[in-house]
Parts: sequence; structure tokens; C-alpha cells
Amino acid sequence: MRFHTRKWVKPEDLNPNNTLFGGRLLQWIDEEAALYAMIQLDNRKIVTKYMSEIDFISAPKQGDIVEIGIIATKFGRTSLTLKCEVRDKINRTRILTIENIIFVNLNENEDPTPHGKTEISFPKDRFGED
Repeated sequence: MRFHTRKWVKPEDLNPNNTLFGGRLLQWIDEEAALYAMIQLDNRKIVTKYMSEIDFISAPKQGDIVEIGIIATKFGRTSLTLKCEVRDKINRTRILTIENIIFVNLNENEDPTPHGKTEISFPKDRFGED
């Protein structure tokens, strides 16, 4: 799994228990997963269809740095399934896991459309090194 995004837990991200608000973390995950899906499918028109059980394992506190890992696990005809893990950047403690996040590829009319992808690719493979 590749960890692409890091977030710093700030006061505005905290719940009344002074730990990271779960909704904020899910917002970060959905955004990161959507970006990953857009890059893999070469399409900006995608939608989140499904998230499986979300397993909160530990609670980050203010000042912690969390990193979000995403990996594609299945390419459907019009969909892409991802797996997510969030961990503490410094001590590698797991914070959360989600086994399945499913995105659907859309056409210009916002209808599900085949994407033709079958395996993970990286921008450097398609566009050359940055």
C-alpha cells in the first residue's frame, strides 16, 4: 500500500474528547480515494458508490500527523474498488482501515460507463517522470 497524503491534526479537527473527529477523517479519506480513482481511471467524473465497514482502531490527538494509504484491489467494468489504511506517520500505529471503497466511472451524461482499465498504473508510467 502506498501512503500518499499526510494530514496534521489541528484544533479545528477535534471532537469533544479532544481526539480527531471521525467525520473529518472520513472526509479526508473520501477526497484522497476519489483523487486516486480519478488518476487510475483517467476520468474526473467518478462517484463514491459504497464504503464497507469502517474500523476505527486508535484515535489521533492534536499535533499528530496521519497518513492515508490507498490501493486498488479490483477493477470492475465500470467500477474501481479500493482499500484504505490510515496510520500515524511517526510511530506507524494503525488508526483506521476500510476494506472496500467502490467508485463508479461516469460519462459526460453522468451514466456509469466502462473504463477499460485492468491494473494499477502510475502517472509516471503514462506521462513520464515529473
